[in-house]
Amino acid sequence: MNATVRTLLLDTLDLERLDDDLFRGTSPDAGWQRIFGGQVIAQSLVAAQRTVPPERPVHSLHGYFVRPGDPSVPVIYKVDRVRDGGSFTTRTVSGIQHGAAIFTLMASFQRLEAGLDHQIAMPDVPGPGDLPSGEALGAEILERAPDAIRRYWQRPRPVEFRPVSTDHYFTDAKLPPEQRIWVRVVEDVGDDAALNAAALAYLSDMTLLDTSLFAHGLSVFDQRIQAASLDHAMWFHRPSRVSDWLLYAQDSPSSSGARGLTRGSLFDREGRLVASVAQEGLIRPRREGGAS
Repeated sequence: MNATVRTLLLDTLDLERLDDDLFRGTSPDAGWQRIFGGQVIAQSLVAAQRTVPPERPVHSLHGYFVRPGDPSVPVIYKVDRVRDGGSFTTRTVSGIQHGAAIFTLMASFQRLEAGLDHQIAMPDVPGPGDLPSGEALGAEILERAPDAIRRYWQRPRPVEFRPVSTDHYFTDAKLPPEQRIWVRVVEDVGDDAALNAAALAYLSDMTLLDTSLFAHGLSVFDQRIQAASLDHAMWFHRPSRVSDWLLYAQDSPSSSGARGLTRGSLFDREGRLVASVAQEGLIRPRREGGAS
């Protein structure tokens, strides 16, 4: 793994403070036409975290993608300190480019306290060590997959994937709208809870939208589809370390009205449910002549 990839995520999450509640974030030079949604989620969360005491970790966030982000210019993040209560703290964040909001986030933070504890069971799937490594998987996909998917896998990225199944990369058959994929950040993020939460938010936006298309024999790379994330919600249940493998179990219960809904559960290798995710995305068939 080259040095650019090793520092890609940590550099992206290291926002510049412009004022007490104003921050500036930049995008990596990754050849993207628009900013990756997980980046603005994570950077918005970092901005909010920097206005909240560390003893109050994030427990939930809800965001809307308002406009496509331009990776060639910085994003300005403006934090509004909505409330500082006895147990909970609330922040809203606006990500701004060219004088207009591209993303809005509301995040809630809670002081650590004990309480009732239960969770669903982790799916029974092969472990990451029993699945092809990133390089082996990439070689298989580069050899067999369509051009758009090959180009995606050739890009450097700060997250490694090990999907339990790769069938959807190589077929246009209609498949069950579910996916199980092991993920981890390739950098050593360390033990900082706030940084791990932001990195988890970053990777949580990956592969979700694609899952909603499995039932239709399509993918986000299909030129017949206009695809984009519309909103993103996330709940942080337990501490996690994103440099260790996490199982991302996803399913899409519905698509309608040119939108697809996908839910995700993130488990650590010990089977603890560390976070839950929900996202609705635009999955609009392109009209004849390219109009949309």
